[in-house]
Amino acid sequence: MSVFVVPTPDPSWPTLGPAVASWMASHLVFGPGDLRGQPYYVDEEDAALLDCIFAVHPKGHAQEGRRMFNRAAIVRRKGTAKSEFAAAIAAAELAPDSPVRFDHWVRRGRAWDPVGRAVGDPFIPMVAYTEEQSDELAFAALLVMLSEGPFAKDYDFGLERIVRRDGTGKAVSLASAPSSRDGARTTFSVKDETHRWNSARHRQVHTTMLNNLPKRMASDPWELEITTRHEPGQKSVAESTEEYARAIAAGKIADPKLFFFLREASDTHDLGTDEGRRSAVEEATAESKRSWTNYAAILGLAQSPDNDFAYWQRVWLNRLVKGAERAFDAVAWAACARRAKHVPEGALITLGFDGSRYHDATALIATEVASGYQWPLGIWQRPDSLPPDQKWEVPAGQVETAVANAFATWNVWRLYADPPFWEGSVAQWAGRYGDKVVVEWWTNRTRQMSYALRSFATAISARDVSHDGDARLASHIGNAIRIDSGRFDDVGSLFTIAKERPGSPHKIDSAMAACLSWEARMDAITAGANNVPEEVSAYETVRSILT
Repeated sequence: MSVFVVPTPDPSWPTLGPAVASWMASHLVFGPGDLRGQPYYVDEEDAALLDCIFAVHPKGHAQEGRRMFNRAAIVRRKGTAKSEFAAAIAAAELAPDSPVRFDHWVRRGRAWDPVGRAVGDPFIPMVAYTEEQSDELAFAALLVMLSEGPFAKDYDFGLERIVRRDGTGKAVSLASAPSSRDGARTTFSVKDETHRWNSARHRQVHTTMLNNLPKRMASDPWELEITTRHEPGQKSVAESTEEYARAIAAGKIADPKLFFFLREASDTHDLGTDEGRRSAVEEATAESKRSWTNYAAILGLAQSPDNDFAYWQRVWLNRLVKGAERAFDAVAWAACARRAKHVPEGALITLGFDGSRYHDATALIATEVASGYQWPLGIWQRPDSLPPDQKWEVPAGQVETAVANAFATWNVWRLYADPPFWEGSVAQWAGRYGDKVVVEWWTNRTRQMSYALRSFATAISARDVSHDGDARLASHIGNAIRIDSGRFDDVGSLFTIAKERPGSPHKIDSAMAACLSWEARMDAITAGANNVPEEVSAYETVRSILT
């Protein structure tokens, strides 16, 4: 299935879409590119999307005439003029004579059709993911489409804003959410390339803008999110929107106000051949856009030795593919969730501990030896909302309590702990529970660490590991970047993990702790610990002391 749409479009929906498409054709020109300055036209797929996006509730409905959707998300492959399409919609929303809001009904045969009007005093923030891109993408297209079009005289143009000549409305280019003053005036907004919106700031911008939508009820405000497919595990806005749409489609969430559209290539194509790769690109491309697709150039990129083939699949096939630089498969990790799993008291488990003291995060992850099921006993991480210069420290008392409770509740075969920043605590645990149980497992040993990481990555891909679905752990798994060590063995390259850049807010500590816990579990199996109980287990020792 190459198209995923929520909800399923219904031909009976009253819509302003055809009128909006007609307005675009008569008022706009194409933006930057080969067709720059030529009269704009709406192709078949975009026309169908406009019909859905501008659907209104039917006559007699409690909300008759009001927009059916106040959120729309369009996810298409690279090179399908997503930003230009968003700019065309923004132009219609800004114009003083466009039919983008319901005005009245007219009868045509047995049906009642809506007639549109323009928005009074529109305010349109067009938000990109960085300052460098804030005046590019959709806003750059809008600037050309209006300034070089037949109605340029109706607007005053600036590098970061376009204002109606009469001063009653404007579109602005931003790299962050509108201010509280401007946010209250939003009538339509564009969120550009949300697969890149993967920081805490981006997620806050997304939330802030969503909460601005209800403020001008009479203007029936809404937002449009446009993006290429996200990379799984980065917790981008695009990823959360797609997860939300799939939850709606599955009946887990009731939200009739979101319209979501995704076109992708299915997994039925043989990507090892030119024919298979071409057919996959064609499937990811609407038929109305295939005539101007440069297949030769796209297929050439797939075979380039300098190109990341996983990235190629994501941007040109619009498929959900883990980037080659990611250490773990976040999609496979999500598929391993077993939220109902219960680990009984006294069960044989292993623990992994890793983290910093004053920055990022610290984590204690448990693994049931018999099943390979993992769950966090504690993840303590610096809140994203804290200013960079504000001090923060992992609550050591909570860490101590979590470790003590683990030994009191389960039979801990080994605790593998990376000592840096926690040398004193690790030494105390070794003295308390035995140095054969609490093991200093230094993660800076490249070869040993590489073998452990590869084993854990293989377990995820093979679905040998399972877990409780903790969102923080999933985020850390997705954030971990593969760093090739330059060393090889008979299986392949040895690698370690790191953040994508120093100082990044994207944390990975619980992923490392999960790896150490898994490594301890594999050692337990190798030692036969799951079949032959130890004479005096740590669990029994601690329980006897407490009781």
